[in-house]
This record gives sequence, C-alpha cells and structure tokens, in this order.
Amino acid sequence: MSRVVGIDLGTTNSLVAFVKDGVPVVIRDASGDGLVPSIVSAAADGSLLVGREAEKRLVTDAGRTVYSVKRFMGRGIDDIKEDIAHLPFSVSGGDVLRIGLGDREMTAPEISAVILRELKRRAEACFAAEGDFDPEVDRAVITVPAYFNDAQRTATRDAGRIAGLEVLRIINEPTA
Repeated sequence: MSRVVGIDLGTTNSLVAFVKDGVPVVIRDASGDGLVPSIVSAAADGSLLVGREAEKRLVTDAGRTVYSVKRFMGRGIDDIKEDIAHLPFSVSGGDVLRIGLGDREMTAPEISAVILRELKRRAEACFAAEGDFDPEVDRAVITVPAYFNDAQRTATRDAGRIAGLEVLRIINEPTA
C-alpha cells in the first residue's frame, strides 16, 4: 500500500515528512539536509534542476531560475504588476501567469509541481532504502499559509495533481 506524506511547500524551502510510530519524521537527503530550496532552474539542455542545484544558479543564470513561485500561486498579472520589474525572470499573462523558465513558459502550479515531484522522489527513495515493499508515494497533505484564498488553494491542489499526487487535504500552516 502506498504511503501518505506531509509536504510543506514553502516560499523559500520545502520539505516532506511522514509519521512513523506516531512521530513525524522529516525525510532528509544523503547529507542529512531536510530542506529543499523551493527553486527551479532550466539548464541549457532544457532539463530542470531543483533545490540546491537550482539555488547555485541564482547568481550565474538568474534569468533561467525561478524562486518564490509560491507568491504567484492563484494570482494574475494585475496582482503582481508592481513586483515584475524586480524579478530576473519573465512573467506574462492575464488571469493565469506564465513564468519564463529557460526556453519555455510555465504556470506557477507547473513549477511548483517540479518541486513537489522532487519531494515525492526523495520520499520514495527513503521508503525504498528502508526496504518498504511498496515505496510509492501517491497521496499527500500539503500546507499553505492561512491567508491563501480559494484560487491559491486550488492552484496548490493543481500542482499536487500535476506532480502525480492525490492531495488529500490542504492544511493551514499554523494548524500543521
């Protein structure tokens, strides 16, 4: 049976956890780091880098690197027009924002799904290393800020679906 994980899809960093023997456990990478920077960068070959690898490119290739994508979830161009001039990456669109990521444009939920897929991959690797018979992760509970409106919550749920996750619940961060 597949596992359910809890995901904090953060503006700056994200993490994934599960409950073991009634205690929440943050899933860490090989170096012991539980946090994944919420950053996605497009390499020259079109592949997408996530987390620390993408973070390294913030200085060297800022125009192909997206950070703080959570701020754009469920928002339109009119909501962020004052911020656009300060962003190193391109943003366009109307009611649905399109964010430039290398040679392509993606929506905020699509970019968030890249981060969620990385967290899903991390969890599945952890469960496989534990010798779990079925390390698949296909369900999640995701946290959002308490001030997120319905459009932002729907965009977060969409990101989970795009990442191959059934989002069982969207929970306010203070509650989580």
